[in-house]
Amino acid sequence: MKYISYYRVSTKKQEQSGLGLEAQKTAVEKFLNQNNILIAEYQEAESGKDNERPELNRAIEHCKKENAILLIAKLDRLSRNAAFILTLRDSKIEFVCADMPTANSVTIGIMAILAQDERERISHRTKVALAELKARGVNLGSPQNLTNDSRKRSVEVRKNKALENYNNRKATAMIVLMRKDGKSLYFISKHLNDSGFKTRNGKEFNQMTVKRLYDRYIILS
Repeated sequence: MKYISYYRVSTKKQEQSGLGLEAQKTAVEKFLNQNNILIAEYQEAESGKDNERPELNRAIEHCKKENAILLIAKLDRLSRNAAFILTLRDSKIEFVCADMPTANSVTIGIMAILAQDERERISHRTKVALAELKARGVNLGSPQNLTNDSRKRSVEVRKNKALENYNNRKATAMIVLMRKDGKSLYFISKHLNDSGFKTRNGKEFNQMTVKRLYDRYIILS
C-alpha cells in the first residue's frame, strides 16, 4: 500500500522546535510495515480552528494522483470542526489514523460530532469564566495576575483535559458501534475495561457510564 502522511502542529514555534512533530512521525512509523510505502510527507503549522490547510490540500491532491492513502497520526490533529472532518471523509480519498487504524467512516463521523461539541463547550465555559472575572473587577490583561506556577499548572491542566476528552471520544465511538451490533451495556463496559480504557475520572467503565456516553452521542447527533 502507498501512503502519504500529514502532520500538523498549532504554532510555527512548535514546528521549528520539532515539539509534537516527532511524536506524530513516530506514530506513523509504528503504523507502517514492510509492505507499506511512505511516498511523501506534508506538514504545516495551523490553528485547530483554521479550516484553511494548504499543505493538507496538497496532500489530498497528491493522494488522488498516486491513488495513495492519507495517513494521519491522530484524528484530533486534523481539526475540532466536525464539518471539516466530514468533508475530508467525503473527499473521495481513503485516509487512516495511526491511533485508530480500524476506524471506519461511521467512527470518524461520531468522533467529529463529539469533537465539535467539545470545542463549543470549551468556548462557552471560557466566555462565562472571563465574564465572571470581569464582573469581580479583575484586570484580565494584567501579566501580574499569572505567576510562573499558575502558568505551569494551567498548561498541565489543558494537556490532561485534552487527553481525557480525546480518550472519551474514542471510547464513545466504540460504544456506538457495539450498540449498533446489539452488544449489551455490560459487554461493552467489560470490553472497554479489558482494552485499557478509563473514564475521565480514571476509573473503570460500568454500565451506567457506557449508557451516559451513548445517550450523549444520540442527543448530539
